[in-house]
Amino acid sequence: MDTHIDPNEGFPTRFWHKLSDGRVQCDICPRLCKLHEGQRGLCFVRGNVHDSVMLLSYGRSSGFCIDPIEKKPLNHFLPGTPVFSFGTAGCNLACKFCQNWDISKSREMDSLMDQASPEAIAAAARSFGCRSVAYTYNDPVIFHEYCIDTAQACHALGIRSVAVSAGYQCPEPRAEFYAHMDAVNIDLKSFSEDFYRRVCGGHLEPVLETLQYVRHETKVWLEITTLLIPGENDSEQELEALTQWVVESLGPDVPLHFSAFHPDWKMLNTPPTSRSTLSEARRIALKNGLRYVYVGNVHDKAADSTYCHKCGQLLIGRDWYELSEWNLTPKGTCSACGEPCAGVFEASPGDWGARRTPVSLAHRT
Repeated sequence: MDTHIDPNEGFPTRFWHKLSDGRVQCDICPRLCKLHEGQRGLCFVRGNVHDSVMLLSYGRSSGFCIDPIEKKPLNHFLPGTPVFSFGTAGCNLACKFCQNWDISKSREMDSLMDQASPEAIAAAARSFGCRSVAYTYNDPVIFHEYCIDTAQACHALGIRSVAVSAGYQCPEPRAEFYAHMDAVNIDLKSFSEDFYRRVCGGHLEPVLETLQYVRHETKVWLEITTLLIPGENDSEQELEALTQWVVESLGPDVPLHFSAFHPDWKMLNTPPTSRSTLSEARRIALKNGLRYVYVGNVHDKAADSTYCHKCGQLLIGRDWYELSEWNLTPKGTCSACGEPCAGVFEASPGDWGARRTPVSLAHRT
């Protein structure tokens, strides 16, 4: 565990309890970090200050940016619209392949230079014409309180909230968190407990529980991403098991994104994912009954586009993050056969395109 907490820092949290040996246990995620005074959990942003767990990154961000919603990736939630995106520092998993490791594994709180209140974020999102705010870049599970306060401020202005998460949460905070979200993309990193333990420092079952909770107990729009790593989680056997589980446990309408790995952080000697692996994964998923399957981190217009599962009509054409064709009716149905397309759609798509625009909130706090 990390130490050296400034007792003047921190935002009160409530998902923790005292242990008989004098430590406090953080109950936000399945790690259940047990902390002496002055210690931080593995996530680094929740720590023991005066015998209570405090959030040490509240109101502080690693940066703000306006992204296309498809970058989260969310292909069936307000397509073409801009999303105001931000993260903090730290993470409650330890994935060796992390592609945002400079943020998720940051131990320099001073690197969180951009600061903003929840109200300032909501106001900025509205002023930039964003339809939603995304808690992303690192996992919002660990800055739970900041997310919820921001979501409430956004909802007051008619702006929706999007989470990008690994789904590694305990049941009680999970229920509170998703009561304030409108959409989420959850990383299902593998369908193997060994992979989660060995490569991510976590466990598979809590993630499966989160996926089932979101799908069946909430109205939150759900999409899933699996990063395919050569020789680790891309075998035909595992892809068969994963996609069959999604169909049987979550249903055929949950979009699944297979993303290409590139060497990073502690897996620099692992080769990048081949196009053929992505194509095979998509074929397996479609064969097993999933209706909306995409590939990411490679240019493949056909595999990035959305088709009617009934008649095969191209519904939404995508070229990277640019929308090309749009063949949905204002009611979100196929213009050719009238079959509904699962998702959250408006009468017409947004026109934000592929732009990525960093912004500063220095004068909006």
